[in-house]
Amino acid sequence: MKHKQLLETESSLVAADAHMESFKQARHNRRTELVEDYVELIADLLADGGEARQVDIAQRLGVAQPTVAKMLKRLIAEGYIQQRPYRGVFLTDIGKELARVSRERHQIVESFLCSIGVSVETARIDAEGIEHHVSPETLEALKAFTLQRRS
Repeated sequence: MKHKQLLETESSLVAADAHMESFKQARHNRRTELVEDYVELIADLLADGGEARQVDIAQRLGVAQPTVAKMLKRLIAEGYIQQRPYRGVFLTDIGKELARVSRERHQIVESFLCSIGVSVETARIDAEGIEHHVSPETLEALKAFTLQRRS
């Protein structure tokens, strides 16, 4: 019955307040997506090789170094990283926490996608976008579903 109700409401116009809230949340998620991606990548680079350099970040994200430099300034201003001359980029405590939460969200979404039959490669790629746009409620449901499937 729920599925039928969903199909019946798909063409209905959502109430203005709910519509506004949906778009507000989507805009917020887009703004934080880049921050989370950078912080998560920096954490991965630090864990893998002990350093996160601007050139490595640019290469892995497929962007120019000036783009990375601009984002690093933003991350410094927001308190997520510290940049040391000739030593690269390091995460602050709040940067480490954001990286941990981002990584966990990514792993939950990726595991869920694999549990419904998506290939590992596609799940990894798709999770990169989805992870930033799921609510805590949806994330918990994905996690519970995946754990239930494993049992």
